[in-house]
Amino acid sequence: MTQPAVVDPAEPLAPELIVALRAVSTATLTTQLMARGLRNTFLAGLRPLNSGLPHMVGTAFTLRYIPAREDLDVLSVFEDPEHPQRKAIESIRPGQVLVMDCRGQTRAASLGGILATRLLRRGAAGVVTDGAVRDSPTFARLELPTYAAGVSATTNLAQHHAVDFGVPIGCAEVPVYPGDVMVGDAEGVVCIPRAMAAEVARDAVAQEHLEEFIQKEIDAGAALPGIYPPSTETRARYAAWAEKHPPPVEL
Repeated sequence: MTQPAVVDPAEPLAPELIVALRAVSTATLTTQLMARGLRNTFLAGLRPLNSGLPHMVGTAFTLRYIPAREDLDVLSVFEDPEHPQRKAIESIRPGQVLVMDCRGQTRAASLGGILATRLLRRGAAGVVTDGAVRDSPTFARLELPTYAAGVSATTNLAQHHAVDFGVPIGCAEVPVYPGDVMVGDAEGVVCIPRAMAAEVARDAVAQEHLEEFIQKEIDAGAALPGIYPPSTETRARYAAWAEKHPPPVEL
């Protein structure tokens, strides 16, 4: 069985890669990933809880939950600093995104405002969960990009049992491996295998630059045939336009 390329999950992304990924949309990234054979990369159903922040870009730090059990998941478990949820929060490094597998269950939160604030102070790049969060008014004010499937006032112990972190998980039915690159914008979150992130970013920037030109052609009244997708003639006009209008970022 083929495994993802080995990479240190804590290795930070190159600054120029972060700039490039922040410049493109998740829609463009999913197109580039599909061109490489990856069809299941968008974490459907997750919405941003705060607005006005730059696009989320960071590497995945994973946390896995299983269903809670009443004899194990009581409030006193949080007194143990080795509790997997609490230890995960204290283990995350700058530039990482906490990605949680909550099995798509939103009746109880996966974390709340205090833990999110701690993540922010540790330098986390964001939070992603296919479950819910509590203290949503705090998240709305917090400068930590957060994507969730819902909100719930109920503590996580009512539905979720944290078992481990730093392992492959499924989040919104998308496989996420530690160190994968997570990118979020107003539409949601996409997961990019770390080994192909640089080339995906490069081609995404090029795609959006071409589509900027195509958008102008369509807005001016051009019909779709020969424009979208572009013909040889359209690409020649684009090349001439691109000489005067270079892309905003390059890799």
